[in-house]
Formats: sequence, structure tokens, C-alpha cells
Amino acid sequence: MVILTKTVEFSTSGSGDMVEITDKVQLGITESNMKNGVAVIFCPGSTGAVSTVEYEPGLKKDIPKAMQRLAPYGDDYAHHDTWDDDNGSGHVQATIIGPSLTVPFTDRKLTLGRWQQVVFIECDTRARERKLIVQILGE
Repeated sequence: MVILTKTVEFSTSGSGDMVEITDKVQLGITESNMKNGVAVIFCPGSTGAVSTVEYEPGLKKDIPKAMQRLAPYGDDYAHHDTWDDDNGSGHVQATIIGPSLTVPFTDRKLTLGRWQQVVFIECDTRARERKLIVQILGE
């Protein structure tokens, strides 16, 4: 088995921003020359999340709206007292979605559904510079 580690870097505009990264993950697989395996995408940070969605304008609005219902900005979070900041909701939202995703690939292609893309979801309250780790394992 071969393991290749890459990074994907980008900027976000703050809470609810969704960045589509499918092509960047696919490029890593293509460059790896591996035929079959898995790609693991990981966010090293506690206010960012990785998932799959149908990346379209409606869901780009619906998902942040749903996350605000689950963990609203402005609620009283004990985290705010710990660090004197305002992003407790972002930590809770990112925990619900999760920091990583594993996607298999076959014949050098991600095995995603027709309407499924890999995305990063910003849960922090401010714009951020993000760097995701993409590990490609295969043969």
C-alpha cells in the first residue's frame, strides 16, 4: 500500500461558507498514480467540518440555516467564558458534522454519487485561512 499526503489551502468568509473541494481531491488521486484506494480528507481545526453535499445554491443556504437552528450563534456557550470569544456555536456545529471524510476511489476516480461533491463547511464566526490534509491510500 502507498500513502501520499497533500494539502488543500483556501480562504473562507466566515460562518456558513461552503467551499467545494472535489476537484482538488480528485487531482491528488490523479497525481498519485494509484488505481484503487481511499482518500481521507481532514480539517486540523475545531471550527471547520468536511462532508459531502449536492453543491448547489439552495443547499448552500439551507445547511448553514439548519446548523444555526441546532447550535445558534448568540446562545450562551460555556466556551465563551473559557476563552473570552464568541465562537462556541462554531465548535458545536463542527462537532456535529465532523472534521473528516473518507471516500473510496476506483480506477483513479472518486466513487461519489452523481450529485455528490466533497465540501468544507466553515463554522467559525470569522473569515479564516484553511489548510486541509488529504491522505491518499491505495495501490
